[in-house]
Amino acid sequence: MKDIAAELGVSVSTVSLVLNNRDQGRVNSAVAQRIRDRAEELGYVPNLLARGLKTKRSHTLGLLADRVATVPFAGPMLAGAQRAAWEEGFLLLVIDTGGDRRLDTPATQSLLQRDVEALVVAADFHREVVVPPVPASVPTVVLDGWPDDPDSADGVVPDEVGGATAATEHLIAAGHRRIAMIGVAGDTYVAARLRRAGYENALRGAGIQPDPDLQVEAPDPSSRSAVPAAEALLTRPTRPTAIFCFSDQIALTVSQVASHHGLRIPEDLSLVGFDNQQYVADAMIPGLTTVQLPHDAMGEWAARRVIARIRGETDDAPVVERIPCGLVERSTVAPPAADPSAPIERTAP
Repeated sequence: MKDIAAELGVSVSTVSLVLNNRDQGRVNSAVAQRIRDRAEELGYVPNLLARGLKTKRSHTLGLLADRVATVPFAGPMLAGAQRAAWEEGFLLLVIDTGGDRRLDTPATQSLLQRDVEALVVAADFHREVVVPPVPASVPTVVLDGWPDDPDSADGVVPDEVGGATAATEHLIAAGHRRIAMIGVAGDTYVAARLRRAGYENALRGAGIQPDPDLQVEAPDPSSRSAVPAAEALLTRPTRPTAIFCFSDQIALTVSQVASHHGLRIPEDLSLVGFDNQQYVADAMIPGLTTVQLPHDAMGEWAARRVIARIRGETDDAPVVERIPCGLVERSTVAPPAADPSAPIERTAP
């Protein structure tokens, strides 16, 4: 600042006002522009660490991730949080623990030692999250989950029930009545229970009684594990005319098993997935109709929520926000075949 002041014949305080964007109405606009131009030529950037010592503000958010950076379709959570932080004048500092819970506390301490003003704890899938201990002055939000202590942090999750309801209603609107669901067994995935609830809500809302024989489960959401479940549904004497799948990967398996049995999608079998996973839903032939997990919107909400708390713009009690899951229509849904109970013509393996 002294160099620019001496070179342009102005005071150091004038240069300071301009470089701190406090020159409006106080410094001649032409002079201010000359100062900015010369600062740019010299490669000047404000020292935010030094400024933070005075203002007690770092304008930095910490994000503690649990494999989020490596899960293919969860990356948009980081993108949404980063974009929102940047637009609000904050930097997002990310540490991914790779699922090692032993790293949660030291990683959180590392972020706090760098004066982050708030903490975002991002889960690798929708679930309850144990929030690491942080000072009460540090706003915290759980991304894609809810805190184990409801008074400790905000949370943001996808509306799993609403997404599954929309998917099933889409099949009903196409004329289907025998709609099956392939879910996921066990208690690991809370989404399995919620998506099943949405599926059954949609059926009952249309006057269709859920049939237990049309509800099967895979051990996990992966493609390989879903083969027995798909076989069980597609080799029934009266097979379903449509299947709603817990995940796009399961839907991919159903498509392959259907093809093996000589069934065409969507002419003989309609199919809807969940996740809108890139390189799965959009790469299938035909393209998979599915439900979009709102990862980007959840990341944005999380960042804006803690920033609002930093600024004192809200002092509401912690909440768990539910973000809508939109239906993505492609080409795997059509009206049911005229005779859905026709025998299956098997092809050679």
